[in-house]
Amino acid sequence: MTNPAFFQVAIDGPASAGKSTIAKILASNLHYVYVDTGAMYRAITVAAKKAGLSYEDEAGITALLPSTTIEFKPGNPVQKVFLNGEEATEEIRSTEITNNVSLVSSYAAVRSDMVDKQRQMTEENPVIMDGRDIGTTVLPDAQVKIFLVASVSERAERRYKENKEKGMDVDLETLKKEIEARDYKDSHREISPLTKASDAVEVDTTGMSIDEVVNTIQDLIQKQQ
Repeated sequence: MTNPAFFQVAIDGPASAGKSTIAKILASNLHYVYVDTGAMYRAITVAAKKAGLSYEDEAGITALLPSTTIEFKPGNPVQKVFLNGEEATEEIRSTEITNNVSLVSSYAAVRSDMVDKQRQMTEENPVIMDGRDIGTTVLPDAQVKIFLVASVSERAERRYKENKEKGMDVDLETLKKEIEARDYKDSHREISPLTKASDAVEVDTTGMSIDEVVNTIQDLIQKQQ
């Protein structure tokens, strides 16, 4: 039997496939630590904005890394994200940050720094980690690897509903184009592109309820424990 203290679940997939929502519920159900890697990359993107840097300034953003801290704290209804001691939970989800995080995430020094931080979070507790290169790069030895997918139309609908609830006005067709662009950037970057690990189980969430997805993955996890 696997040591429960070091049990790792990696959930990868494209933007708006439901990774974070599903990972949070699973972590709560199983009493695991949830590591939102996407929020970490978004936080670095916010750090660049606050520093007045262009998102294309790789050297400038790299120079920020040693002095940048990212923390997660419990929150309701969402986990809170702190950048250098200041809460950035809502700011990391803004349209500007969403449209530029792929570029910032593609920088080698940024990925290396984030991966080190992410691995440190697995050293004392069982974790569920979601992102785009968790099963392939960050946690290649994870006991359970999931690759979540969904149609572009369904992912755009989900993002549209989330934005409406937050009072953000973005039309559905624009969201579809942004998601397609994000998919291309994430899957074509040179370093740790979005790729399904050879031993990952693909779960297509198109047309599935959240409960159905959670139950499917929870069954897979419990079979490995």
